[in-house]
Amino acid sequence: MKVTPFQLNVFMFFKLPAAFWCGVRAKSILPEKCQSTVKHRWLNQNPFNSMYFAVQAMAAEFTTGALVMWQIKQSGKNISMLVAHNKATFTKKAKGRITFECNEGNKIKAIIEQAIATNEGQTVWLTSIGTDEKGDQVSEMQFEWSLKVKG
Repeated sequence: MKVTPFQLNVFMFFKLPAAFWCGVRAKSILPEKCQSTVKHRWLNQNPFNSMYFAVQAMAAEFTTGALVMWQIKQSGKNISMLVAHNKATFTKKAKGRITFECNEGNKIKAIIEQAIATNEGQTVWLTSIGTDEKGDQVSEMQFEWSLKVKG
């Protein structure tokens, strides 16, 4: 079964409702990259008239997590996933529609193959870049995912 942005948004509604109600939406997913968007609005603002950092983090993490889930599904194995650490850099006020993109699907595939081959937990740092409607980078988020084959 192909994973679609619609399916990811339904998943988000039921499993990540805070992200859904803040306006985070899956835009596209391919084996190597995932995009999400979120628009600055009253519900997700900070006192400085821009998007609250945690909303940006939800949208960014979603792009990395969706790719991890997709690659786990492709592997056919039962693998647990958990964010162990994260880092963020903010370079510009996030206003308007912000698009987050992670394009490290091949990196995830390789680490999952390593976890399966060694039957040991693995970690991987994944990056999601947020850009505004002009194409200017507003933030860069990094998430360290811990992956372990169950059973």
